[in-house]
Amino acid sequence: MTISDVIRNLDITEILHFTTNNGILGILDGRSLKARARLNSDQRLEYIFQPNAANRNKDLDWLDYVNLSVSRINGDFFGASGKWHRDKNLWWCVLSFDPVILDHDGVWFATTNNIYTGVKRGQGAESLQNLFAERVTRWQGNVVERKQSDDANYTTCIQAEVLYPGQVSTEYLKKIYVLDDQSADELAAQIHMLRHPPVTIEIRPEIFLK
Repeated sequence: MTISDVIRNLDITEILHFTTNNGILGILDGRSLKARARLNSDQRLEYIFQPNAANRNKDLDWLDYVNLSVSRINGDFFGASGKWHRDKNLWWCVLSFDPVILDHDGVWFATTNNIYTGVKRGQGAESLQNLFAERVTRWQGNVVERKQSDDANYTTCIQAEVLYPGQVSTEYLKKIYVLDDQSADELAAQIHMLRHPPVTIEIRPEIFLK
């Protein structure tokens, strides 16, 4: 079995990453979604970089990887990030990438949050398939069981991660989801201002609630 087989068999149609309006500005300008380790070294992002986690001291070996989700965003992390930024003049969007990026060199798959002690991490088709196992251990005593109601392309643990090395080119960016008309208008203006190739914008508030 290949990664392409898994993508096809599970009907995986998109790989997701959520960010703020400041984040998408930097992504569109640089034509890539960069790993956290690369953001501080990019002078163009010096004044707009606002991380979505207070610190990443527990996974220092993985700071040069972009964290992505399969088919739905990490709702647990999104909720925490929303509270952290709640007093700032920001809005959120979700980037939807072509699943072909799962088959790129150097991609890792983590069955749950990459910092959890029970995570199973690996490369290749079998490791991707592990994200959809009947049971996934987060840590000792905390096991997530797959729900019958879950779509086939939903990972068993909502915190499962795709770890993409370095940066993901916006060449593979298919859509950007936003919450409302105002966000869509501002995003369209950003794309135009930065002369980025056109990207489909959809107002899909339910994407943020899955």
